[in-house]
Amino acid sequence: MPRPPTCSSVHLALLHPAQPARAPWRRNPLSWQLDQKSRLWHQWGKKRMQIYRRSLWLCLWDGTPLPIHLGWVFTSISLRPILIMALAWLWLLCLSSSQAKAQAAELHVEVPENYGGSFPLYLVKLPVPLKEAGSHVVLSESSDVAAEVPFAVDPDSGFLLATRALDREEKAEYQLQTTLESDDGRILWGPQSIIVHVKDENDQVPQFSQTVYRAQLSQGTRPGVPFFFLEATDGDEPGTANSDLRFHILSQTPAQPSPDLFLLEPQLGALALSPEGSSSLEHALEGPYQLLVQAKDMGDQASGHQATATVEIFILENTWAPLEPIHLSENLKVPYPHHIAQVHWSGGNVHYHLDSQPPGPFNIDAEGKIHVTRELDREAQAEYLLQVQAQNSHGEDYAEPLELRVVVMDENDNAPVCSPHAPSISIPELSPPGTEVTKLSAEDADAPDSPNSHVVYRLLKPEPEEGTEERTFQLDPTSGSITLGTVPLQAGQNVRLQVLAIDLAGAEGGLSSTCEVEVSVMDINDHAPEFTTSQIGPVSLPEDVEPGTLVATLTATDADLEPAFRLMDFAIEAGDTEGIFGLDGEPDSNHVQLRLRKNLSYETAPHHEVVVVVWNVEELVGPGPGPASTATVTVLVKRVIPPLKLDQESYEARVPVSIPAGSLLLTIQPSYPRSRPLRFSLVNDSEGWLCIHEASGEVHTAQSLKGARPGDTYTVLVEAQDPDEPELSTSASLMVHFLKAPPVPALTLAPMPSRHLCTPRQDYGVVISAPSEDSNLSSGHGPYSFALGPNPTVQRDWRLQPFNDSHAFLTLALHWVEPGEHVVPVVVQHNAQTWQITVRVIVCRCNVDGQCLRKVGRMKGMPTKLTAVGVLVGTLAAIGFFLILIFTHLALARKKDLDQPADSMPLKAAA
Repeated sequence: MPRPPTCSSVHLALLHPAQPARAPWRRNPLSWQLDQKSRLWHQWGKKRMQIYRRSLWLCLWDGTPLPIHLGWVFTSISLRPILIMALAWLWLLCLSSSQAKAQAAELHVEVPENYGGSFPLYLVKLPVPLKEAGSHVVLSESSDVAAEVPFAVDPDSGFLLATRALDREEKAEYQLQTTLESDDGRILWGPQSIIVHVKDENDQVPQFSQTVYRAQLSQGTRPGVPFFFLEATDGDEPGTANSDLRFHILSQTPAQPSPDLFLLEPQLGALALSPEGSSSLEHALEGPYQLLVQAKDMGDQASGHQATATVEIFILENTWAPLEPIHLSENLKVPYPHHIAQVHWSGGNVHYHLDSQPPGPFNIDAEGKIHVTRELDREAQAEYLLQVQAQNSHGEDYAEPLELRVVVMDENDNAPVCSPHAPSISIPELSPPGTEVTKLSAEDADAPDSPNSHVVYRLLKPEPEEGTEERTFQLDPTSGSITLGTVPLQAGQNVRLQVLAIDLAGAEGGLSSTCEVEVSVMDINDHAPEFTTSQIGPVSLPEDVEPGTLVATLTATDADLEPAFRLMDFAIEAGDTEGIFGLDGEPDSNHVQLRLRKNLSYETAPHHEVVVVVWNVEELVGPGPGPASTATVTVLVKRVIPPLKLDQESYEARVPVSIPAGSLLLTIQPSYPRSRPLRFSLVNDSEGWLCIHEASGEVHTAQSLKGARPGDTYTVLVEAQDPDEPELSTSASLMVHFLKAPPVPALTLAPMPSRHLCTPRQDYGVVISAPSEDSNLSSGHGPYSFALGPNPTVQRDWRLQPFNDSHAFLTLALHWVEPGEHVVPVVVQHNAQTWQITVRVIVCRCNVDGQCLRKVGRMKGMPTKLTAVGVLVGTLAAIGFFLILIFTHLALARKKDLDQPADSMPLKAAA
């Protein structure tokens, strides 16, 4: 078995297994071609390679050679195209994977800064494949900045070249990439990433941020605490010895009182007092000190670049003095933050820091001003201890911290608070006045033994009754003791006492709170039970109600509190001599049920008044039961009226669609005779085709049946109601079946003889018979139907009721009809024949016997009215003439007597 080939990182090869060492080391790429006849060709230059053993090696993504045996594939011509396509795809995937792997590898190259040799400078050989004809190497910088790149690639050797000297401070790193491209722009190899690092050399001199520094130093600064920091920079690469700076003091002017007053930390450049300088600073000169300082790179090495600067130090008087305590009122109403004190450190470069014990609403600004940021509460914290520190920029204290004590002054901002007590206090009923109920105690959170915490008491409720000063309770304003007053308490009474606790000894402006005490009075049995309702009813019961029915529930209450005092008994005291009613109740219950024991009778007793009494089981103390201990239940016995029923549950009528308006369809009647008439009405008569007589129950057609079709059914609901008993009502359905209109028969007029009826209306009418010439009646082919004519006036004034199959009864519909002769048209139907009968009815006034009062006509030989008047006038004239003759005669005779002499008159004979 031959050794497997070694796979290149850039190329893939399809190898003959018998020749493993010849193909893979050549740089020419491998190409595949599939012709239309599905043959596999391998081009190696211009020669054709034959596969002798029908197997090949294929490089995988990771560069591992994979043997593929093709003996079985090429034996089948139909499978050869599939194999060729699969191998082509595998080759393309491996090629892209190898290129990605080559692209991922980066080359790192280091170039010395400021190289002084000859150029070009060969840096590194690049893994560029051998150039072919028509290809060239391209080198570019990865950044988007278009600038001249100081690098190149030798096309013959593949070396990366530097074309000029590099400056790290100008640019410390270059990101390049190189590719092998064809003349037509196709990438044959690459891109290859190259990172060039410029190696730093110590070519930069340290520089101070200032040539002359000025610093302020306060007396009292602790030794070793930096009061000033020097700043210097070096342009060389950070983190290397080239930029590692060290600071030193070269000289001090003046050198009195000591030449070593100051210390300079080499690495940080922190300037501080030496221990000797701290002790002699009080005697130092007033003038400034000048320090010559040096900054050198290369760390602690002797060589390196260096720079110098001057530091002028001014000595200032110590202003870091202790602070006096501050008194602040709680709840101070001022704008916040509020300035309360200030500290000052005379030295420079100072930062102030404040601590509060316990933590409080205080802060300090950059100028040393101390502020309180919100209102203080003495009850939460009465005193604070503040510590103020003067620190340098590294948080080191220049001197010992200053202490400031803040005392919070009390203000009357807390109302008295009542001490907890029992939820309820019980006292016996009828306790004597002066009995102590309870003693209140209110605490005030303000400063003890001050007016702000001096509490007094005032009774708010219960208030004395209007017009009197007597109270149920008395209160001692100083001690808070509550006692019973002169007004007695009722048993079971719960009283809520409200007491106002006021500080400042009750003076104006004091704060207050309300204390409440619940007082309950223990009970004795001094209240009789009473009914909640003394009059119940009237309760209406039908006379056929069954015994055991609940009549009413009576509830009684007892004002006593003890359960034993509320036990009660009930009894019927009056109104039930027959034992019709009885009481049912549960033991220890405050209600009882009045139930029926016997049947009721409306005729025997239409109503009952039952008196029930209640009393305590326990012995009652005090006055006996009052009127409220009795209750009267009024029961009304309701007479039972049988339910209303019609003679049929549903009605049906079959009529031709041509039936005229006013035709009688049928009559609705109750199922049993009634002494009182019913009131009938129609419901759901949506078409308005029908009407019903309210009293008789006759159903007529109200109008012609326009729109009705033979075979249809029209359903309405008939309701019947008792006018005197509105709750008695019933209903039945009426279905009208429409028939085909029969041939229109000739209308035969059948006049009827005149009849007489009385007005006002009497309980009789006129009997109308069917035409006598109809022979079908005797043959039994169906009854006659009678209906009033369609005239609305006729239907208003008259009523027609069927009497039997051949006769109808005509009566007045109104109570009063104008006397005279009336013509009433009546339509008679029988089978397919229709007649119109004209009934002449004479309406007249009637006497007490119900007979008409008729006018009497002129008798033969009897004088007329004019003759009678003439006779009467003549008679009177004759009588008057005779009277005139008589009175004239008498007057003449009297005159004759007066003319005779007196002696000629005869004397009256003596007796």
